[in-house]
Amino acid sequence: MARVVDSDKDAYATLVHRHLDAIHAFAYRLTLNTEDAADLAQETFLRVWHRAGRWRPGRVKFTTWLHRIARNLCIDAHRRRAVRGDAASVDVETLSSHAVADSAPADDELHRALTRALSDLPERQRSALLLCHRQGMSNRDAATVLGVSVDALESLLARARRTLRRELHEYREHG
Repeated sequence: MARVVDSDKDAYATLVHRHLDAIHAFAYRLTLNTEDAADLAQETFLRVWHRAGRWRPGRVKFTTWLHRIARNLCIDAHRRRAVRGDAASVDVETLSSHAVADSAPADDELHRALTRALSDLPERQRSALLLCHRQGMSNRDAATVLGVSVDALESLLARARRTLRRELHEYREHG
């Protein structure tokens, strides 16, 4: 990252290569739209290039800073859609393609129920859950990305898990 601060394009290309898939996956899980996720991942790395000097080594991990940029861009995109009156566009075909090809129909239905339940979570709960469980961040790093204390993050996680358990229990009870 120090080389990126000095406008080293090769270092930047290496950084993008290392982190693009994780940022794209994170943006997709927040937006549930393939095209939006690709655009937001690209914008994240453009911000890294243009704002590289703002990252402070030793204060926050690079991946934490990177995920915070991506999350903020996702929130901004969601707000712009809300102002324009656009419905949150969930890419149903892509969601279906993520189901395991040889899974039983019940597994596919469970996948859709879980996806719906996740998308219905408040943004901060969904972000907390995704950062810790899908992106593999520690609670401390995820709390930094969200701009909350570790205790607040743990509260968000507990509420998200409770809601998911309830939603999936209702799915199993009522199909």
